[in-house]
Amino acid sequence: MGRTQDVDATYDERNVAVTGAKHEAAGVKAVMVSLQRAVEQMGPVRTAATLTKLNQRHGFDCPGCAWPEEHGGRKLAEFCENGAKAVAEEATKRVVTPEFFTRHSIAELEARPEYWLSQQGRLTHPMVLRPGEDHYRPIGWDDAYRLIADELTALADPDEAVFYTSGRTSNEAAFLYQLLVRSLGTNNLPDCSNMCHESSGTALIDAIGIGKGSVTVEDLVLADLIVIAGQNPGTNHPRMLSILEKAKANGAKIIAVNPLPEAGLIRFKDPQKVHGVVGDGVPIADEFVQIRLGGDMALFAGLGKLLLEADDKAPGSILDHDFIDAHTAGFDSWERQTREVDLDTVLEATGITREQLQRVATMMAASQRTIVCWAMGLTQQKHAVPTISELSNLLLMRGMIGKPGAGLCPVRGHSNVQGDRTMGIWEKMPERFLAALDDRFGIASPRKHGYDTVEAIRAMRDGKAKVFMAMGGNFASATPDTAVTEAALRNCSLTVQVSTKLNRSHLVHGRTALILPSLGRTDRDIQAGGKQLVSVEDSMSMVHLSRGSLTPPGDQVRSEVAIICQLARTVLGPDHPVQWETFNADYDTIRDAIAAVVPGCTDYNRKVRAPDGFQLPHPPRDSREFPTATGKANFATYPLEWVPVPEGRLVLQTLRSHDQYNTTIYGLDDRYRGVKGGRRVVFVNPEDITRFGLRDGDRVDLISEFDGQQRRAEDFRVIAYSTPVGNAAAYYPETNPLVPLDHVAARSNTPVSKAIVVRLERRPHG
Repeated sequence: MGRTQDVDATYDERNVAVTGAKHEAAGVKAVMVSLQRAVEQMGPVRTAATLTKLNQRHGFDCPGCAWPEEHGGRKLAEFCENGAKAVAEEATKRVVTPEFFTRHSIAELEARPEYWLSQQGRLTHPMVLRPGEDHYRPIGWDDAYRLIADELTALADPDEAVFYTSGRTSNEAAFLYQLLVRSLGTNNLPDCSNMCHESSGTALIDAIGIGKGSVTVEDLVLADLIVIAGQNPGTNHPRMLSILEKAKANGAKIIAVNPLPEAGLIRFKDPQKVHGVVGDGVPIADEFVQIRLGGDMALFAGLGKLLLEADDKAPGSILDHDFIDAHTAGFDSWERQTREVDLDTVLEATGITREQLQRVATMMAASQRTIVCWAMGLTQQKHAVPTISELSNLLLMRGMIGKPGAGLCPVRGHSNVQGDRTMGIWEKMPERFLAALDDRFGIASPRKHGYDTVEAIRAMRDGKAKVFMAMGGNFASATPDTAVTEAALRNCSLTVQVSTKLNRSHLVHGRTALILPSLGRTDRDIQAGGKQLVSVEDSMSMVHLSRGSLTPPGDQVRSEVAIICQLARTVLGPDHPVQWETFNADYDTIRDAIAAVVPGCTDYNRKVRAPDGFQLPHPPRDSREFPTATGKANFATYPLEWVPVPEGRLVLQTLRSHDQYNTTIYGLDDRYRGVKGGRRVVFVNPEDITRFGLRDGDRVDLISEFDGQQRRAEDFRVIAYSTPVGNAAAYYPETNPLVPLDHVAARSNTPVSKAIVVRLERRPHG
């Protein structure tokens, strides 16, 4: 298919250049970068054939973020800069063949940075690393399946196996994966949701009875106020900016709540419009609330107090009493607590002024259609669930659920991560789902809850889990407490990685390790029943088809569905009641099974073939019905929490650069934050730099402190940046070693990657 020699991706972190933060996102530069990266990886012909099908009705779904398309007609270029980069990485002509592994030992590859690994290309053959060997070697597919089957059947208990899933997996593959795992007798199905929006799901199930957002793209265009908290659309969901531009054109106000001034929330230049090419673009945020890390709950509580007081002055002007009386529970308790909120505490926790707090409250009071959007800035806090509950209280008090242009909008970060959960990828699926699964297939699903991601790491560390299998993703680099996680993986008897490209997780292995190369979204999938289609669910519960069309990188690459079905046949034997061969041959049969099991998926095959697919039911959004224990939407009351900064320390958040997607590093430039040629940088307020006796450009080690333990990440360049005093920011996965495994959000168990207490230690000759 392509080149087999190594791709040079070397660099020197000491050559990093700082050019200054940008104040606009997208524009012509984004187009040029997109095309440059695409042509480098795919060549001009393949680039044209691929990008013109990205997010199109008869094309394939972007393997990047989960932002939805608008209904109706679509633009020719229905993608963003980072979507183009994601496609280029997957559809690259570069390949990693068995000869590559002959040239490179495990020890040599371990010394390479993640960026170098990802640039080598697509995996082409199943590979095995046997005990005591230092090179991966080719293995036949049947032998690979038998090896996994032997390890699984040798376990004393099915719960000694862990089956991880990334958000890239299709609905069909996810459904079959959980069916296989439950047929084996375990619910150990950790996934990437555990590390991102688990806090959102936990809070929303309490509040409205369903762990998904309650708005559509069309609602955003209708809103008159949009609050974007702890989210950076310019890098993580760039297509969202075009929707925000439409909302602005309709008169909407936008409030950005973020510790960092992000370019996409300052100004957007749509390269498909004249003013985005030759003009100044469109200002996005009407109010920028530069909040201290962990201060969001206090902000929402303070706003609630001010809104209650505004209603006192003009009764009925703020509170929606009809909605509260008919559709909610717990209002009186929440009101009593909120009236007692101390605004001085709110100002201390948030770092903002009383005047700004009042301005934001006034904007919310004037709004008739409010949407709150959020992402990891809220979910990866110790008090994430109370924070999201507090923002839902703000919407409930004003009746902003189940009406056009209003509602809750958790913005998912990975394509089909929401679909995976719908399909059963969860360690604690409800009884209704498990009973339907058993009835359809004649199996006996276990009811004991399984391990989530943090619990899985602990189980592997402690010898309670011995086999680890990952359906996509880069577990070693995506998870917290890198040293602990890597030791846990090495403690396994077998690790299996179903992957499209080389990554760190292939080098952090059990005593035996397998790499199984899989098709990506862009690849053509041909089975016994002909060309196959898969389906995915976006961040707003729309389910639609995805059709790959490119020739796969090699004849030994298998679809995820095929890998699961053949493994199931090998492990479970020919007498198992599930017809795995039928599923493997024709994915329509999988969708028929989904229709019989998954709520909201009746007549799946027909509905998913509609031009824009179909939307899953959402009772709070659709009819103001709330499937909670009370039968109503619930106000929540939690003690007010925030993150104080200890003396002589900083509170650090980990984040993406503009040149990466999750753990995949596309390049070494964070154009919007003005960093070029490197990643080991830490953004610090100039006042803190002076206070610690440092200078802009010094090199430091980051030492995190938690529960009497210290963790170290070495050699970061200090960059003076506009962050709140006492706060700092740096890229992951480089800073994942600083995130303690046991520092997790209450109830959701999500690692607290946005509130890491650190100190800076100057390096010799820094």
